[in-house]
Amino acid sequence: MDFAFDARTEELRAKLLAFMDEYVYPAEAVAHEQRDRLASPWENVPVVEELKAEARRQGLWNLFLPDSEYGAGLTNLQYAPLAEIMGRSPQLAPTVTNCAAPDTGNMEVLTQFGDEQQQKQWLEPLLAGEIRSAFAMTEPDVASSDATNITTHIERDGDEYVITGRKWYISGAMHPDCKIFIVMGKTDPDGEDVRRQQSMVLVPRDTPGVAIERAMQVFGYEDHYHGGHAEVIFDHARVPVSNLVGEEGGGFAIAQARLGPGRIHHCMRLIGMAERAIELMCRRAVSRHAFGKALAQQGVVHNWIADARVTVEQLRLLVLKTAWLMDTVGNRGAHTEIQSIKIATPRAVVDILDRAIQLHGAGGVSQDFPLAELYAGARTLMIADGPDEVHQRSLARRELKQYL
Repeated sequence: MDFAFDARTEELRAKLLAFMDEYVYPAEAVAHEQRDRLASPWENVPVVEELKAEARRQGLWNLFLPDSEYGAGLTNLQYAPLAEIMGRSPQLAPTVTNCAAPDTGNMEVLTQFGDEQQQKQWLEPLLAGEIRSAFAMTEPDVASSDATNITTHIERDGDEYVITGRKWYISGAMHPDCKIFIVMGKTDPDGEDVRRQQSMVLVPRDTPGVAIERAMQVFGYEDHYHGGHAEVIFDHARVPVSNLVGEEGGGFAIAQARLGPGRIHHCMRLIGMAERAIELMCRRAVSRHAFGKALAQQGVVHNWIADARVTVEQLRLLVLKTAWLMDTVGNRGAHTEIQSIKIATPRAVVDILDRAIQLHGAGGVSQDFPLAELYAGARTLMIADGPDEVHQRSLARRELKQYL
């Protein structure tokens, strides 16, 4: 395993680091101010649109997509250090480079499973940043950690599918540019194989019978830059049969293909969030004094910073190993490592952020520092893309199998 950055990665890292310093970090406060002045919290923030144009101009666009026909053509190992850099400003940086969820996962789905017409109608404008999208899987009335529980019906009626169900925490759905939903539901609810009951269909947002019920907050945050999260009602919404993604009964497999890269992207960005927290801790520790000496001279602060550094170095190596395995043996061959980083990374980064907040005192929970928002994002990732306990269950079963 060789994790040294190749020439292309080094070039993109240098460009992205400069872009962050010159444009992204200075724009964080500006974006908050501009958003507060908007008539609706979901409107496009002017500085974000300016940064998107600059990112495209510099070639820092669609870096996540390994398909060179549509994206940058980077491997997971090449993209990992770039995602880490973006994770230092997780609300702005992924958004302005068109590398933000849920659009990334939806573009991957359309690239791998969409037909020519679906790619032309929806993938191309997503790649260009002209529209946004949402992925409608989670439901409020069932334990969605078990995807076989999903109750939304997708019933064929002649040349159309009729979609009926209720979804929530549908990321991206509040954004005014969100034009398309990828909806997961059951086309064969009584099928013998519970993993072949589900399918995915494309549902334009303006389809009659589709209604945004309400916006959902995350720890009190609206998550504006990702297009928010919504509860969505599908009340006998009709779409052509040609809107089926892949094949009937393929929804569960498509979901797994979508979530694999998404999980590692989240973990890459979490490393960047932890690095930002360590930087803020160090700056705070050398600039503040209590009880006659700098915080940097307090033994407990030494422990927090040292432990954080050790943890980040360990996590980064595991994430890079996972990226390397995904590139060399595929997602299935990297299954154990993907689950390992999904369990370990959010949990550890939450702890680092918690220490950083503690070190900042009241400032740590305020809007004057990014720590509270980073904490909310990291803590949410212990639930998103499958809660930790589901991954622990699967990982333990795999370990035990060889002894049974």
